[in-house]
Amino acid sequence: MAPRANWKGFLRLSLVTCPVALYPATSESEKVSFNQINRKTGHRIKYSRVDAETGEEVANDDIVKGYKVDTDTYIEVTKDELEDIALESTHTIEIDEFVPRTDIDSRYLIRPYYLVPDGKVGHDAFAVIRETIRSMDKVAIGRVVLTNREHIIALEPLGKGLTGTLLRYPYEVRNEEEYFDDIQDVKITSDMLDLAKHIVEKKSADFQPENFEDHYEAALIELINKKRSGVTIAAKAAPKSSGNVINLMDALKRSLASEGDKAPAAVAPAPKAKAKKPKKRVEGQREMLLPISGKKAKDEPKKAEEPKKSEKPARTTARSRKAS
Repeated sequence: MAPRANWKGFLRLSLVTCPVALYPATSESEKVSFNQINRKTGHRIKYSRVDAETGEEVANDDIVKGYKVDTDTYIEVTKDELEDIALESTHTIEIDEFVPRTDIDSRYLIRPYYLVPDGKVGHDAFAVIRETIRSMDKVAIGRVVLTNREHIIALEPLGKGLTGTLLRYPYEVRNEEEYFDDIQDVKITSDMLDLAKHIVEKKSADFQPENFEDHYEAALIELINKKRSGVTIAAKAAPKSSGNVINLMDALKRSLASEGDKAPAAVAPAPKAKAKKPKKRVEGQREMLLPISGKKAKDEPKKAEEPKKSEKPARTTARSRKAS
């Protein structure tokens, strides 16, 4: 099913206007989620909207917004009053200015959207705005109203469409000096810096998000499938910490050794310094995902958990037959 637009309106650059639709560019619906249930009955927990003083349930028509001014004092604001102060940008993304992409502090970025023409008309105007932004190598800054609040949005070309990233207002970004003032000023020796740079060079690669792996999500899927199959889950022992404090220079040298380079002769690499590289893909993860939807048999997770046990005897039998 095609995604539903979060917002529909017009994109305007001076007198050039076209109808557009705004779609969320990201989704978390594929992640494992949980409901709260009653341990005794197994029934799902249901929440009701009740009056904090009387404890009686309140109908939706009687619920309004209120701004708290004191412990028990609220200023009531109705839906009609909020609509009366709605801004012109409620239905229009007005491009106010163009700025270099490098000027936008990453702390101001909230979430991305896709912006596309809405309907069969306005594609020419949309293309003019898109290619103008692309040719100037800048980011268009505009305003859009979502959920009754006005947001700043940064527009950039992406293929045939535009991406729109919501930006925070300055009052929403905390001052870093409040957190960084207590950081000590220390002098780093050139040797330490050279070793650290070499470690970075060994770990440098192209940005490939398709290689990112959500280890916690995979562990959740494995846990759920085991419990569905009746497997007893043993408590995991807490990791032991060595508590050893080593010299910073030694730590850099050992880190370098763990990346495959020879450590200086003066410092022998730690016995367990070489860490195992994470697997590119969790084996059986696709098979483990299927049973959660309830469309597969319960015994499928067991097949996904024991791929090696079924392969080893097969290879041994093949060799023995060849030998005979």
